[in-house]
Amino acid sequence: MARKSILVVDDEKPQRDILQEILTSAGYDVTSAASGEAAMKFAKERSFDLALTDLKMTGMDGIELLQQLLALDSSIIVILLTAHGTIDSAKDALRRGAFDYLQKPFDRERLLQTIKRALGTLDKIDVEIISASPKMEAVKKMILKVARSSSTVLIRGESGTGKELIARAIHNQSPRSSEMFQAVNCAAINENLLESELFGHEKGSFTGAHADKKGLFEVADRGTLFLDEIAELDVGMQAKLLRALQERRIRRVGGSHELPIDVRVVAATNRDLRAMVGDGR
Repeated sequence: MARKSILVVDDEKPQRDILQEILTSAGYDVTSAASGEAAMKFAKERSFDLALTDLKMTGMDGIELLQQLLALDSSIIVILLTAHGTIDSAKDALRRGAFDYLQKPFDRERLLQTIKRALGTLDKIDVEIISASPKMEAVKKMILKVARSSSTVLIRGESGTGKELIARAIHNQSPRSSEMFQAVNCAAINENLLESELFGHEKGSFTGAHADKKGLFEVADRGTLFLDEIAELDVGMQAKLLRALQERRIRRVGGSHELPIDVRVVAATNRDLRAMVGDGR
């Protein structure tokens, strides 16, 4: 799938013209806007593969534009251009959902490499997830964005819609891609054994525990742990999982001390979790 459409936003015409010339000569289809307000009008009329915006602008600045673009389409890829004095604001923009930022003055090659990295990664995801619908294109862009963070991810969807494929794509495009991707179906394991499966156990902690055993949190250390059918966990196990996610530490069954973990958790369910919470489950 060819991804070539870029929205360029800058309130300084010389800068817009330079960006347009660089990107057009590289084969991109460029639409330029002189303000955040004008950019939003374009974004409501058509979809763009990527938005490239200055951070400091009169009227709507880059941060506000980022927020409005994300409110319109949470999957949109946004790259910010910033001067040295606004680096902290640019880093804040990354936390708010921007893909990356470039510090001025930037050279042509670095600009094109950053854009190619964003759109090229989507091409790699195409190999893993074959689709052509606009909704799946939005999902792929969201994969690209969340893969770069270490945040816990919840994937919701009906059975058979490819939730594990999405989880694997998140792992493969993340900084943890060289480490283990460990999947477990929470509904397929007896609830009495699930705690041992996830957190491990010490020798002698229960009948049949003849040796120490690492749980999946330890096995997947520095990698990704995919918890499928997460809604099937009982309330007690939910509390233990929550503590592991918050504290980044686990305790084996029968253990007397906690172990540090570095695991990115991706969970999936086909259930309505809000309704289940309302029912006290």
